[in-house]
Amino acid sequence: MTRTSPRTRRGPHHGRRPGHPAAAVVFAIGMAGTTLPTPLYGLYREELGFSELMVTLVFATYAVGVIVTLLVAGNHSDQAGRRPVLLCALGLAAVSAVCFLCEGGLPFLFAGRLLSGFSAGLLSGAGTVTVLELARPEQRSRAGFAATAANMGGLGCGPLLAGLLAQYAPLPLSLPFLAHLVLLVVACVIVLLLPETVPGARARVRPRPQGLYVPARARGVFAPSALAAFAGFSLLGLFTAVAPSFVSQTLGTANLAVSGLVVFSVFLASTAGQSLTGRVPVATALPLGCLVLVAGLLLVGSSLWFRALPLLVLGAVCGGLGQGLAFRAALTAVGDAAPPAHRAATVSSFFVVAYTGISLPVVGVGALTMWLGLRTAGLVFTACVTLLAAATGLRLLRRPATAPPN
Repeated sequence: MTRTSPRTRRGPHHGRRPGHPAAAVVFAIGMAGTTLPTPLYGLYREELGFSELMVTLVFATYAVGVIVTLLVAGNHSDQAGRRPVLLCALGLAAVSAVCFLCEGGLPFLFAGRLLSGFSAGLLSGAGTVTVLELARPEQRSRAGFAATAANMGGLGCGPLLAGLLAQYAPLPLSLPFLAHLVLLVVACVIVLLLPETVPGARARVRPRPQGLYVPARARGVFAPSALAAFAGFSLLGLFTAVAPSFVSQTLGTANLAVSGLVVFSVFLASTAGQSLTGRVPVATALPLGCLVLVAGLLLVGSSLWFRALPLLVLGAVCGGLGQGLAFRAALTAVGDAAPPAHRAATVSSFFVVAYTGISLPVVGVGALTMWLGLRTAGLVFTACVTLLAAATGLRLLRRPATAPPN
């Protein structure tokens, strides 16, 4: 079957409908909800009396939801259509917000994070592809960056919005989620106005689980690229799960808006790093990103050692820049190495490794906190991830991750 161009798919009236910038706004609003609780974990910990380990377990539930969704329904929008999947993702985000509004203790926190993970898993694929498909051919490069900016920018805006509202407005555990529900209504209206880009979409078709699969010809590229993504996402996990605790307990800054701004900075820097990838060859960007990530991790470790907030901010910016540079280069390398028939499965497997990186190491930090304290646990974490990123970067300098010839 011949593939219709995105322009043809949109039908004769696409000019009067929203384009890829509107789809990027939907993507950003949806992703913002996944990090909205980040500055609020300290308030929940005080109210419910649980440990730092429990904070990381609640956070890791989100990654479990993302991974399960990627494995079960990562390519569902190819059959069901982009709009139904986007609406489902936004609906799950709304139910997640309601769980947090209920304030029913740990069960509701776990449920809210799991539903948020389901939402993010659907948005990661359908949101990215929708932005790309609604762009005209001459806008493809710009649309690729718009999708990246919506993803990472949305993740960064969640903590910033929640931190500002929790610090300077009433109802700190309710208003951020009420505000997000309003934004989700706006996003749903935009989705209903967007054209469907999948010809012959069947909204009621069942998902087809794809599982993990990496074809033999892509494994040499996949392994180091996935390790680089694992290390970079470990840094993102640290900032979105326990960085607010570092800011308040170790660095002595109780302002929730500052915590949200610190987390926002790492995602903003990641977006900037990803924007640079197109200007640097993949074979250079991937090891360079790993080494910049190492510098950022060393700054984060130094901030904990010297108890200095400016060093933590510098570490967030430097580490985010390296993570973004390495991540987009790694994703490009994996996509180029995989044969077209298995590209979706290979990229989904890559994201599974990345989201494992955002959860498992952070849970380790939470467990270590029980015995070593938050500051020492953070230092152990940064040392381990620094070694992984440095080893991966050096390996890629010696043997660049390039696709094998056909």
